Amino acid sequence: PSGATLTTTSATVNLPATTTVSTELKTNKISPASGTAFTLGDSGDTFTIPAGATITNSGTATGFGGGKVLQVVQTAFTTDTATSNTSFTAVPNFEVDITPSATSSKVLVNASFSIESTNSGTLAQYTLYKDDTTNLGNSTYGFGIATYGTANGRNFASINYLDSPNTTSAVNYQIYQKVDNGGSCKVAGGSAVCTITAMEIGA
Repeated sequence: PSGATLTTTSATVNLPATTTVSTELKTNKISPASGTAFTLGDSGDTFTIPAGATITNSGTATGFGGGKVLQVVQTAFTTDTATSNTSFTAVPNFEVDITPSATSSKVLVNASFSIESTNSGTLAQYTLYKDDTTNLGNSTYGFGIATYGTANGRNFASINYLDSPNTTSAVNYQIYQKVDNGGSCKVAGGSAVCTITAMEIGA
C-alpha cells in the first residue's frame, strides 16, 4: 500500500515485467531475470549523474559511438641516419607496429623528426610506408620536400596520416627518405629524439 516500505537483506526479489518506482530505488545490484543482458530505459530517456558521483567500469564499455582511442603505441628513435639514395629508402628502426582490435578501426600515425642535409641545394623528401610495400604519400615527393640553401642545413618535419588498414593483424608504419640534386640527407642528426606514434581509433 501507499507509504509502505519493503526491506530485504541478502535476498532476491523477482519483479514483474514493468515496475514503477515513483521516487527512489536503492539497491547494490541489478541482474537480468534471464540471459546476460538487460535494457536500461528507452530511446529518448535521459539519465542524470549528479556532481560528485563516480561510475566505475571493470569490464568493456561498448556502443558509445566512434572516435575512441583504443590503444597507443610509440617508438622513440635517436640514431643519426643518412642516405644519398635517389629512391625512397627505409630509415632502419624508425618504425612502429600496431595490431588493430577490429577491422573497422582506423589508425592515426604521427611522426615528428629532425632533418638535415650535407650539401647546399639538396632536395630531401620524406614519406611513410605501410608494411614496407605501400607508400602512403606521393610516389615522388612523399609528404613534402625540404630544400636546403646551405650545407648542414637543419630543419624539423612531421607526418600525420589517418589510415584504414581493415585488418586485425599487425601493421607496420616506417619512415623513408631520399634525396635529389646531389648530396645526402639524414634524420635524427646529432641523435635528436624523434618519435613515431600509432593510435587505434574505434569506428
